Amino acid sequence: MPAVDKLLLEEALQDSPQTRSLLSVFEEDAGTLTDHTNQLLQAMQRVYGAQNEMCLATQQLSKQLLAYEKQNFALGKGDEEVISTLHYFSKVVDELNVLHTELAKQLADTMVLPIIQFREKDLTEISTLKDLFGLASNGVCILEHDLAMAKYSRLPKKKENEKVKTEVGKEVAAARRKQHLSSLQYYCALNALQYRKRMAMMEPMIGFAHGQINYFKKGAEMFSKSMDNFLSSVVDMVQSIQVELEAEAEKMRVSQQELLSVDEAVYTPDSDVAAPQINRNLIQKAGYLNLRNKTGLVTTTWERLYFFTQGGNLMCQPRGAVAGGLIQDLDNCSVMAVDCEDRRYCFQITTPNGKSGIILQAESRKENDEWICAINNISRQIYLTDNPEAVAIKLNQTALEAVTPITSLGKKQESSCSSQNLTNSEMEGAKLVPKATVSATDMEELIAPGTPIQFDIVLPASEFLDQNRGSRRVNPFGETEDGSLPEAEDSLLQQMFVVRFLGSMAVKTDSTAEVIYEAMRQVLAARAIHNIFRMTESHLVVTSQALRLIDPQTQVSRASFELSSVTQFAAHQENKRLVGFVVRAPEAAGDPSLSTYVFESNSEGEKICYAINLGKEITEVQKDPEALAQLMLSVPLTNDGKYVLLNDQQDDSDGSPHENQGAESEA
Repeated sequence: MPAVDKLLLEEALQDSPQTRSLLSVFEEDAGTLTDHTNQLLQAMQRVYGAQNEMCLATQQLSKQLLAYEKQNFALGKGDEEVISTLHYFSKVVDELNVLHTELAKQLADTMVLPIIQFREKDLTEISTLKDLFGLASNGVCILEHDLAMAKYSRLPKKKENEKVKTEVGKEVAAARRKQHLSSLQYYCALNALQYRKRMAMMEPMIGFAHGQINYFKKGAEMFSKSMDNFLSSVVDMVQSIQVELEAEAEKMRVSQQELLSVDEAVYTPDSDVAAPQINRNLIQKAGYLNLRNKTGLVTTTWERLYFFTQGGNLMCQPRGAVAGGLIQDLDNCSVMAVDCEDRRYCFQITTPNGKSGIILQAESRKENDEWICAINNISRQIYLTDNPEAVAIKLNQTALEAVTPITSLGKKQESSCSSQNLTNSEMEGAKLVPKATVSATDMEELIAPGTPIQFDIVLPASEFLDQNRGSRRVNPFGETEDGSLPEAEDSLLQQMFVVRFLGSMAVKTDSTAEVIYEAMRQVLAARAIHNIFRMTESHLVVTSQALRLIDPQTQVSRASFELSSVTQFAAHQENKRLVGFVVRAPEAAGDPSLSTYVFESNSEGEKICYAINLGKEITEVQKDPEALAQLMLSVPLTNDGKYVLLNDQQDDSDGSPHENQGAESEA
């Protein structure tokens, strides 16, 4: 016998749209079975009616045969041979009538009655459980669950009340348990129906065949032994199905008891807040999330929907939908935890061009972290590899091991076990930054072990405005408050690039570009270890006098570096978007301090390096008019006499559309 399709009882609690879709298939199967059973019953009742009619017909035939003797024929009285023959036929018909009566009784008991019992008992039970399940999943119970879940989702994060949280959690758990119980009963009945429908189709025919065989055996041997053997095999098959049904019913009963005897924490969201077990190597994820929708200029609503990943896409499937729809393309996207409307466990997906995407809310810390990790892994297109799970594990482990140089890796191995995944851009850098190829001594000569890394050296515009509303701004880099660029008017070179600050750290030398590569590796690894997702976007303006970081919202200069103080600059060999430079600053003690700044650019880092190099060349040749004239002839200029670097048509290596939208435009 082929395997019987079954609903998984373990998926009854999650109640996902996939499970609902599979359930609808079982319900459609049950409906088809009900219609066919009714038609089959009508056909069997017609056979039974015909058999009853046969009994009445043979009884009447026997009477008519005996009545021939009593007929007053005008001619031919005393036809004794005919009368005796008819009497014999009458006896045969009477015997056949007895056989037909027994056959009719057997058909009623073994053919019609089982199919009626199957319809009235099993199919009616399925219909009743379906109505109860509908009330639990789409009626009052689901309304209670949604109301309880809505109350739970609105619990504030800042002023958390444990008593209210516990009460709301119990309401959610009670609603889910009620729905879970009705789902389990309905699923078990549908699974059992797959066995019973086979029996229900064959048992009446077994009764029909046995009745016919008994009828013909008593009248004449018209059925061969092969038919007897066939019927015996059918009986054995029905008995084996009955044994399987009993075993499966017992297994489902035990499984149902185990599923219902679990801890209440299964029904309570965010039950393990202290130390949830988070899988950071996911390359696909599914579950219910709250989606933030704007309903007006300042009003928003939150809708609870089922989300799942499919390849590099984030899909959404509302209740009752046959299939999911595309919500967001996750390739090259970034994701980070955000604070939104005083709700907990919110995260935002940002498109590759930097535009804010959708904001989602998970129901627990574990779900929130796993969704962020899964989207980070998908955004790096790990799912396209031959073994994506192994690649995800290897990349995450590589990021952990890259947090310190080799000499101190063993000392920090313990802390690396609690690391978390990078965002899309950071993990892409961690993936492409190779392991150190120089010796431990050489790395110590580049960067001192244990050198602190600064991640918030550049303030966002909002923090800048908040800090400067009441008093004069204290600027660690000495930029001007009015945001003016006095030397920009006289500068021959003026190029603007969109960059995001990743981190900075002190270094020991500026004699080689290896110090920049090592700083990139340590900055990206440290962001992974400390779970730092936030990055500040700025406009990097390259002129022939200085490098300036401009706030894109206020156009205020955040930081300024004299071009003469930039002693090293380089783009990463593999991750073309990573760029860094070393700044030499004098100190009162005598020896100058060296600091490396690491950025991620929307365009290729080599273009930024080319602009910095061109600025230095302009500075060198400004004293020589002839050399300056030759340089101006070799580089295209704008209408106002400023240098133009690479045009947009050459920006094809990355393929991202946002890189052509002003990454090399004039400031």
